[in-house]
Amino acid sequence: MFTQYKNLPSNSRVWIYQADRAFTSEDLEFITRKAEDFINQWTRHGDDLKGSFTIKYNQFLVLAVDESFNNVSGCSIDSSVRFIQALEKELQLDLMNKMNITFKDNERINLVKLIDFQRFVKEQKVTADTIVFNNMVQTKAALDANWEVPASESWHKRFLV
Repeated sequence: MFTQYKNLPSNSRVWIYQADRAFTSEDLEFITRKAEDFINQWTRHGDDLKGSFTIKYNQFLVLAVDESFNNVSGCSIDSSVRFIQALEKELQLDLMNKMNITFKDNERINLVKLIDFQRFVKEQKVTADTIVFNNMVQTKAALDANWEVPASESWHKRFLV
């Protein structure tokens, strides 16, 4: 059951998928239509899930579920992964590569491979103050408060010199 993202409670569970390129306007229209369709049929063992999505910076797709309405299950998570994989295939992009790291350079979003991120740290192009995207956050509240943070406040800090 689709609901507006802004109407979900702050403890709603989120999954963040970063694209390997910015979404085009056609991509955004397609994702919006497909995501609403998917969420409207998304269930847990036959019970409706109350969910939504949002798109950040034209490069991040965030799926969300209000678990106070119904909890997700392994099967419902699997169906969301299949949905994401179908988007990847249709739009010819990568949304699930966890070895890509995103960070800001002023207002520019940079996506690099992990090995390049580590090299940028050594070259001091990335520092403790560089804003990174912590795609490991798990709730809407954490997304709002702890998604865009200095590298020193994220799991990325293990790569800092």
